[in-house]
Amino acid sequence: MAQHLVRPHSPFGSWDPLHELEDLYGQLGRWMDSFTDRGEDISQTAWSPLADVTETAEDYLIEIDLPGVRREDVTIDLAGSELTVSGMLEQAERRGAHRRRARRTGRFLYRVSLPQDLAADKIDAKLRDGVLTIRVPKSEVAKPHRIAISAK
Repeated sequence: MAQHLVRPHSPFGSWDPLHELEDLYGQLGRWMDSFTDRGEDISQTAWSPLADVTETAEDYLIEIDLPGVRREDVTIDLAGSELTVSGMLEQAERRGAHRRRARRTGRFLYRVSLPQDLAADKIDAKLRDGVLTIRVPKSEVAKPHRIAISAK
């Protein structure tokens, strides 16, 4: 089950040290994942984009920030219940000296393990305005149902 993180208003204004620790923890987890043997070389050199995973009664919604990435440069794979998004963001040609470079380029990789209750044949993905949105419907068995009580 996806966890929902709610951040109340911070007493520190726009800078929230707990948010920084959560981000650091997430980056550390992605870095540690790159050491696991998954049979791919990409995880050794790829960066992981920011993403949100939301669960509703009907589906799982994964929103991944991929500004500047073209649809044809993204691959989405599902193996069991593990969804993998990978691809390449080419560095744009620029003239002059770089004074600051903070935007990531090169190979990217995002993995998320979802529960087994997926309708894999109904997954839908759209890339719009730099955000890849993947909707993974739950199987009919996993959706909540109301049971009517009979008279007998």
